Amino acid sequence: MAFVRFVIQTNDPNSGRRQGLFQALAELEERGVLRPHERRTCAQAYEWFRRNLRKPRSFARSSKPRAKNVAVSWFKDTALRHIQRMWAIAEILKAHGIAVQMIRTDRPGYVVYEDEYQVTAEPFGDTGA
Repeated sequence: MAFVRFVIQTNDPNSGRRQGLFQALAELEERGVLRPHERRTCAQAYEWFRRNLRKPRSFARSSKPRAKNVAVSWFKDTALRHIQRMWAIAEILKAHGIAVQMIRTDRPGYVVYEDEYQVTAEPFGDTGA
């Protein structure tokens, strides 16, 4: 099975890996630069994902209470509806000059959470997350 991740070039301070689209979109929202139609698209996307994708229970292999959350989320390549929805978010980011890349791997890392549509994994050094 292959896994898909949408990223931008900015690194996340927690994981040290490239930031995902939801984080990048949240930063645009916080800066107040989204146009009204983009805010509507974001709200619809967030609602759709809230209804159709579970929030991972873990972002670290360690069970220690203050373990650093270094795992990143990947869609299973069979999650076609989820991947399609991510492209709508990618278009908003691109409209604001943020380059989006979809990366694929069959080795996402040490899996700490999995469900029907996604895995959350602490990436291997060569994963490219």
